This record gives sequence, structure tokens and C-alpha cells, in this order.
Amino acid sequence: MTQTTTNKKSISLLLIGYTIVFFAVWAIYTLLLKPLICDALGEETLISSLLRSGVIKNLVWTLPAALLITKYNNHCMVSLRDMFVQRKKDWLRWLPVFALFILYIVIGAFRIRGGIGIVDSFGVDDIVTVIFVGLTEELVFRGWLLNATYKETDPQNKQYIAIGLNALTFLCIHFPIWISKGTFISSFTSFGFVSILVLSVVFSVAFVKTRNIVIPIALHMFWDLLVFLFM
Repeated sequence: MTQTTTNKKSISLLLIGYTIVFFAVWAIYTLLLKPLICDALGEETLISSLLRSGVIKNLVWTLPAALLITKYNNHCMVSLRDMFVQRKKDWLRWLPVFALFILYIVIGAFRIRGGIGIVDSFGVDDIVTVIFVGLTEELVFRGWLLNATYKETDPQNKQYIAIGLNALTFLCIHFPIWISKGTFISSFTSFGFVSILVLSVVFSVAFVKTRNIVIPIALHMFWDLLVFLFM
């Protein structure tokens, strides 16, 4: 067995092990610990949102992902520092996607609510959630998992597989919250899960095409903000 083959096997085992542990930890937190924290903190406030979305999620998601990207830099498509480099031409190419997001949400708001307007429940805590969800989820799923599995030198079918597997894992990480909210079955019967898969593919393509994590983070935040505001 060559050194290259050994390295590929090692990184594959690392990614599998990381994914299993990560999903287990997040499921335990969402289903068991989060309800206890919510009861202790009371109603949703800015402080409680900062604790859950800022502190806890960054400790479980962002910090480990950043450390792994740095440690296994040679196995990643782009380094942690380079993925934050800004290029104006990349932003210009993805502006139509931001516009499509607006169009989709506006149509959806009219279909569901009969009009468009900011929902009464929207508040500062939602803004905190939008900011940290976009950052943490993109750094884990695109900045780390996709970054370590997508190879620009691979045949196109393997690249598609990497993006497809990333979309499936991204879908699965939503299962605990759907279970806790009692919407697991309805998320499938209503085909709501399809939007998660499509968005994951969009974020993944944005990352591999630009080698820039900020664009998928911005797209993710913008989508969530529109949903919180109007849906």
C-alpha cells in the first residue's frame, strides 16, 4: 500500500469518525440538553440566543472545524486563511442567486400568508440566530467536510458525489431539530426537505467555484434572514 493510499484511507476514516461523533453530540444537545437550557433561561431573549447560537454552537461547530482545517490543510482544497480572501468578481457572479432567493421567498410569502410583510415575531434574537447559523454551518459543511472530500483533480462524477454526500449530511443534521419540534414527518411529506438539499448544493457549488467560504456564508445568512422576516 502506497503512502498516498494510506493517507487517503486515514483522512477518510477521520471524516467518518468526525461525522459520527459530531452528529451524536449535536443530537444529544438538541434533544436532551437544549430543552433543559431553554427551561433554565426562560423565554427567548437576546442573551439566550447568544448563548445557544453564539457560544454553544461555535464551541461544537466552528472551533473543531477550524482546528481540523488547519491541521489537515494538505488534504483540503483550500486553506482556512485563503478561503476568506475576497474577490469582487466572485460576488458579482453570485448576485443573481441573491435575487432568486428574494423572488422565491416573496412568491412563497404570497402563497402561504397572502401577502408580504415582516412577521410579528421577528426580533433581535432572530438576527443573532441568522448570523451564527450561517457562519457555523457553512464552516463545518463546506469549509471542512466538503473542503476535505472535494478534489479539483477528481473526475467530474466523483466531484458530483462529494457535493451530493455533503447535501445528504447537511440534511441529516436537521433531523434532531425537526424531531424536537415534532416536524420530522411533515418535513418529508410536505417536501420541505428538498429545499435543504437544493440549498446545500447551491452553497457547495458557490464554495468550490470561488474557493471562498464567505460567499456561501452570506448566501446562507441571506436565505435564513428572508425566511425569518417574511415566512
